[in-house]
Amino acid sequence: MASPRTLRSATRSSAISTSDRSQKNSPHKSPISPARPNLSKASTVEHASREAQPVDAMPIPPRKKAKVGSQASMLRNRASSPPSLDRPAQPHSTNAPLKTPRGSRLITYTQEILSNSPSRTGIPRPTTSTGQLLDEGCAHLIQADSRLQPLIAKHHCQLFSADGLTEVIEPFQSLCSSIMAQQVSGAAASSIKKKFIGIFQDDVEATGSTDDPPFPSPAQVAPCSVPFLRQAGLSARKAEYIKGLAAKFENGELTAAMLLNASDTELVEKLTAVRGLGLWSVQMFACFALKRTDIFSTGRQELLII
Repeated sequence: MASPRTLRSATRSSAISTSDRSQKNSPHKSPISPARPNLSKASTVEHASREAQPVDAMPIPPRKKAKVGSQASMLRNRASSPPSLDRPAQPHSTNAPLKTPRGSRLITYTQEILSNSPSRTGIPRPTTSTGQLLDEGCAHLIQADSRLQPLIAKHHCQLFSADGLTEVIEPFQSLCSSIMAQQVSGAAASSIKKKFIGIFQDDVEATGSTDDPPFPSPAQVAPCSVPFLRQAGLSARKAEYIKGLAAKFENGELTAAMLLNASDTELVEKLTAVRGLGLWSVQMFACFALKRTDIFSTGRQELLII
């Protein structure tokens, strides 16, 4: 038989156990909170701050600042971005993007031109796109003479393809190259052009540029003497022609905008007035530089099909 003390201890343990079970099964939480240490105001803030920090938080590395280039560099990058592969086009219009001596890029059919009538702009409406210009031209030639079909199929014309029509043309450089190439071999013309760029290297080195040396601008060429230009291997007459061409670009008589928007007739009139540029040179410039596709030099006997 258990002693009175043992019975009282067992009764107390049973009561505690029953209370614990009733609290666990109850749908309501106990209003009694666990005891907290008696903290001062300062220590309470410190304690709360420690509790707010995540235990496994990884340190966040500082974000690197993006390098911002100079405004000139940003403009060069913008200018180097390729033009659209499918721009409005017209056989009698300049379909190549043109670059001005200051580095701006011009195209014929801007949004402003497209939103105005040809009577206001003087520029004909586009009849096709740069993505279709070559295919339509080839189709026209084949329709005119079916014997051309195997030749066209065998020799793809990259120059007038959608990709080729994105090439940006600098008119002064292109016309100078045409003068340099007159009555000499291709290899000789290439050597003269390289030397011509080389005699202006002091101006490039003064800027500290590490890019490929650019072709000299009209502003650089116009004040030069003929003997200086002849250092590139040019004849005296060709040096005079290039100097005169540079002067016309420098005084505004010739501009990229004019070459962009002029009609075929106006283009021939303006450029054949320049010493050193005959009809053949101007027509080849219009075709292969400006990418005007309705060009055929009927004055050249070697191009006539008998």
